[in-house]
Amino acid sequence: MPATRVAVIGAGSFGRNHLRVYRELQAAHPDLVELVAVVDPSDANLAQATERFAVPGYPSVDALLAANLRLDAASVCVPTVHHAAVAEQLIAANLDVLIEKPFAASLAEADRILACAQEHARVVAVGHLERFNPAVNATIQRLNRPMFFEAHRLSIFTARSLDVDVVLDLMIHDLDIVLALTNSPVKEVRAVGLPVLSHKVDIANVRVEFDSGCVANFTASRISTEQVRKLRLFQPRQYLSLDFARQELLTIDVAGVTPEQLALLASLGKLPLPTAPTPNTQHPTPGLALEKLELERAEPLRLELEDFLHAVRHRSAPRVTGEAGRAALALALEINQQIAAHAHRAGLQ
Repeated sequence: MPATRVAVIGAGSFGRNHLRVYRELQAAHPDLVELVAVVDPSDANLAQATERFAVPGYPSVDALLAANLRLDAASVCVPTVHHAAVAEQLIAANLDVLIEKPFAASLAEADRILACAQEHARVVAVGHLERFNPAVNATIQRLNRPMFFEAHRLSIFTARSLDVDVVLDLMIHDLDIVLALTNSPVKEVRAVGLPVLSHKVDIANVRVEFDSGCVANFTASRISTEQVRKLRLFQPRQYLSLDFARQELLTIDVAGVTPEQLALLASLGKLPLPTAPTPNTQHPTPGLALEKLELERAEPLRLELEDFLHAVRHRSAPRVTGEAGRAALALALEINQQIAAHAHRAGLQ
């Protein structure tokens, strides 16, 4: 099977990362992938990308397709408002696509992409790269019946991705993961958020209840003084704490304690959770076993692109399908509606 010939559409910060990883994959596995082209309307971005990655550049998708490069697939790394138009043009030209998150600017646009992909029998993957974090993979293997999630995703303010609000920029990663882990329809959404340094919501707090009875709290901010990427999960007789940035998973298991004893310990306030992971399995409370798992670190974007290439080459479903991307988008947009409704009730609009 010949190498999959790919292009990257958009040479901004996300696009440059895709270009880098494709180049690294090509160097390691020349029979797997060949980076053929980059597209960007900005002369400066295009010049920088073509020089750094030694790849031909084109100012538009029209120019790219007119060059007849025998492309197989493309990464779509343009601003969200252009996702649908770019993706549909590429799919209509019989290319498989990986679209950076969020999937689209609206559900109508997402549905257009999915319909176009079905018509042309093309692969559509969505760039929720945290799905490929080793800590998430380790959590999936230990999943039982999740009943409560606590997600925090905080970033220092930058001018990146200000075309979308913090829910579509940051929180959507955690929304996608929790939707995948709960595998249950959403029952209720409550949300509050505020614009602080931009014209869109920069900080948000959300509570989501699922039909399964699971509850998830999400906090996202792009005006923090520190970077935080953490998710905590509670399920029967177990607590799991994920650190996405460190790619670490901490578990606390109930061992040798009856439910009655566990309830008594809880009533006495003797179920302290450690403030920081420790390298051993000791816990100050008898009957609780703490373990910090040793995970093999890996770059999620590389794993994501490898998964996409596998789907392209074997005509299989990627880990994050277009349908999954649409589900995360739908929840994010509902959250934004609830934020707007709360702001109106509070007299902030």
